[in-house]
Amino acid sequence: MSRSEADINLTQVSAKELESYLKTGTKLNIAEIELLKNDSRKSVREQVERYLRRQRKDSLEMERAEHMLTRERRIYKDGYKLIAGTDEVGRGPLAGPVVAAAVILDQEKDITSWGIKDSKQLHPDKRERLFKIIEKEAICVGIGIVDAEEIDRLNILQASLLAMSKAVEELPVAPQYVLCDGSAALSLNIPCEAVRGGDATCLSVAAASIVAKVTRDRLMDKYAEFYPGYGFAKHKGYPTPGHREALRASGLSPIHRRTFKLF
Repeated sequence: MSRSEADINLTQVSAKELESYLKTGTKLNIAEIELLKNDSRKSVREQVERYLRRQRKDSLEMERAEHMLTRERRIYKDGYKLIAGTDEVGRGPLAGPVVAAAVILDQEKDITSWGIKDSKQLHPDKRERLFKIIEKEAICVGIGIVDAEEIDRLNILQASLLAMSKAVEELPVAPQYVLCDGSAALSLNIPCEAVRGGDATCLSVAAASIVAKVTRDRLMDKYAEFYPGYGFAKHKGYPTPGHREALRASGLSPIHRRTFKLF
């Protein structure tokens, strides 16, 4: 809402009206902030202090996201315009697949304002919200899945690399450069850079971590319907005490990894 549409008299505004006013996205200027900070009413002063805390938090969040784009912007300046970040999830569980995602973010969009960060740092509801934003606003998204049988055949490291390679191959738009989480670069016919801790330091990889996590969690929810009694919807296949107890009681399901220490 523009300032003219939301115009109110700040010398007479109540705390509740001020809260509604600020929720329109209107930004206060320095003079308005000083006016409200010196208001005789405590409730109004508290409201403006909350506003300033939110502004500081938003500013720090933008700085964090800008820092996470450092690598992509360097590569972008080198002439690579389609940069894919890729990450996998599911190395530690006793059951289910390894799922990877590859994401090409649009560098021309305001991607630093979305709140993207390592999926492990996000509440499930926030991951779901960001998944939808990334799916809608990214240039494209690819998914790679390696099931439990192939994990047992290859080993978990090779299965993870394979899942990420598959995710890159599934991108509808071919990337020119790939950033992958971990210490080993993927064997691709385009430049690929391995980034240790990439999901926490690189925005494209963090976006991929969110897509991979949400996709795998949804798969495990489906497996919970096919194989009831294991609690897959709750622990997503990870080695919780309840999961190990279910294994002792019911034995292995078709999606358990036979080469892992299950008991």
